[in-house]
Amino acid sequence: MRGIDFDFKVSMVADLIVQSKNIVVFTGAGVSTESGIPDFRSPGGIWTRFDPEDFTIDRFMSSRETRKKTWELLGGSGLIADALPNRAHHAVYELELLGKLECVITQNIDNLHQKAGCSPDRVFEVHGNMQWVRCLGCDARFTMETIQRRLGENIQVPECEHCSGILKPDVIYFGEMLPQETLDHAIHHSRNCDLFIVIGSSLSVYPAAYMPTHALESGAKLVIINNTRTFCDDRSEVVINSMAGVAMERILEDTKRKLMH
Repeated sequence: MRGIDFDFKVSMVADLIVQSKNIVVFTGAGVSTESGIPDFRSPGGIWTRFDPEDFTIDRFMSSRETRKKTWELLGGSGLIADALPNRAHHAVYELELLGKLECVITQNIDNLHQKAGCSPDRVFEVHGNMQWVRCLGCDARFTMETIQRRLGENIQVPECEHCSGILKPDVIYFGEMLPQETLDHAIHHSRNCDLFIVIGSSLSVYPAAYMPTHALESGAKLVIINNTRTFCDDRSEVVINSMAGVAMERILEDTKRKLMH
């Protein structure tokens, strides 16, 4: 029965996609983990091995030792840089190719939607992007690859080559405000879509998790694809408790078949 139920829900989502003209996709850590990137908050995730207090903006600014830990964990690791898009990322890109995707709002920092082919101007990264490093002094921007080369030269805590300011991965730390312009765009698109699809997010991190609520309040239909329950399940047209890649691959196959008829 479970297989029949899954197939039925896949068909329902495909029907909603076919009927929609303006789809917003919202992705969370459950999409990244399928590309081998560890989750931060889940059991066995990064916060079970490192102290989250070391990743507050205040401690990062005030402690050279904290910055060193940051570069050991984030800057010196090729984990994100070497990760490849998975089936879920490719399926979202196919929505764009079908002319259905208005934008992607993502909590992920791995650049994998762009690697899969999504137009960068359609991807709104509310928690930043690990491909970039920003100077907190003069606001200069560097690629992570550039900084990693310097780390490879035994520089433990890199500084800005322009002003000697503190360099920080261009992602949101605890205690930091989300990028306002990106957030404004995300809210605007959420309020103006006709279908909002959540993929791989438990919707537990705010304010990003308010996005489906903005969509619902504006009359959009909601689909949730996630392994665990969310606070929006009861307001959704369809809830699929599944791995992101498995569900999205099947949904796209069914959508393309229905569009051909």
